[in-house]
Amino acid sequence: MTVFSISYDLNDAERIGTAIGGALMPGDVVALSGDLGAGKTTLARAMLKARGLAGEAPSPTFAIVQPYAPPEVDLPIAHVDLYRIEDANELVELGLDDYVDDGALLIEWPERLGLHGWVDMLTLTISGDGDARTLTAEVPAAWGARWPLR
Repeated sequence: MTVFSISYDLNDAERIGTAIGGALMPGDVVALSGDLGAGKTTLARAMLKARGLAGEAPSPTFAIVQPYAPPEVDLPIAHVDLYRIEDANELVELGLDDYVDDGALLIEWPERLGLHGWVDMLTLTISGDGDARTLTAEVPAAWGARWPLR
């Protein structure tokens, strides 16, 4: 596991999300952590846009799982928001492992996963306030040379 820390402002969020989204491969899980309003959904939307999504992706806060499939995107991706999950046992009903078989997962509020997780999960933590943000990325070996933000 390699850790990278990147300081950015909100104007750079789309560029950062686009770079990460462009590197996504089937089987990838990206965990997006941070306080309310930190910019998790902004990064997820940029990742989806990088994979071909036209228009604005709705926040999955109420749906919990918002799936995207070709031809809407070039890689099946499920955008997941676990904010409303109160008990990790509820995750079984979501079938998140099924999305990883041939696509990728973008998970907001991964803290709600409990002990459920993925060995090669890319963990992105956003901190800061106002316009200044810091992205701390825990990059697993599976991402190797394809991590786009060095």
